[in-house]
Amino acid sequence: MGETILLVGCGKMGAALLGGWLDQGIKASDITVIEPFAETAKAVAERHGVNVLADMSEFSENPSPDTVVFAVKPQSMDDTVPAYARFTPEGGDTVFLSIAAGKTIAYFQGLLGTEAAIVRAMPNTPAAIGRGITVAVANAATNDSQIKRCDGLLQAVGAVAWVDDEHLMDAVTAVSGSGPAYVFLLAECMADAGIEAGLPADLARQLARATVSGAGELLHRSSQTAADLRTNVTSPGGTTAEALDVLMNEKGLRNLMTRAINAAARRSRELAG
Repeated sequence: MGETILLVGCGKMGAALLGGWLDQGIKASDITVIEPFAETAKAVAERHGVNVLADMSEFSENPSPDTVVFAVKPQSMDDTVPAYARFTPEGGDTVFLSIAAGKTIAYFQGLLGTEAAIVRAMPNTPAAIGRGITVAVANAATNDSQIKRCDGLLQAVGAVAWVDDEHLMDAVTAVSGSGPAYVFLLAECMADAGIEAGLPADLARQLARATVSGAGELLHRSSQTAADLRTNVTSPGGTTAEALDVLMNEKGLRNLMTRAINAAARRSRELAG
């Protein structure tokens, strides 16, 4: 890209993004990381060869970075973000990209100024292996070039979708942001049920893990819908159909998942204030 990036925070998601950018061909010399935890900072510098600073006071602001990526925990934003308002002078080209759950564009505008170009994004944890899905929304101050820049950075860890309505981000958080936990719970429940059915614990966990990951990969590679794939493995009157009669009844998995996602979306709205 030939554009400079300032990555603020290098925890799990920040590290996933950093690794993806470098794999994508972005030069380490174009990336600066702000990481206050000395042990993490040392590990990042040694592994990736990027410049790592403890805080903003060590960063030279000339020229301003093209993109500032906020990858710190939401509860740390109040103490972190104001120091970066210096990068939003009139006519500047810096875009601020946040991956913090629950922090709205209005929140960042309150700290960075209404003229700041801001992109709010919600990635998920499969980004750690380059198989994430991120949904992003930009404010009115963000131009096409800045949106393209953020899109490229986010694509380094998986697929990217854009929305125009920020209110959709609560449902996005509930479905894809929190979604990996639902899948892990499914594997956990399948293993526990297998143990209850008489399988040795190690075998039950192996079967559940391989089945969930294998089915996910099949869904990833197939052009068919999830419903079609389900139908393909369900023989009328067979064992799968018998199980699905339980999972798909009016109090079954569909009902539970709808309630769960509604609860997560409601909590996302509460956290956003």
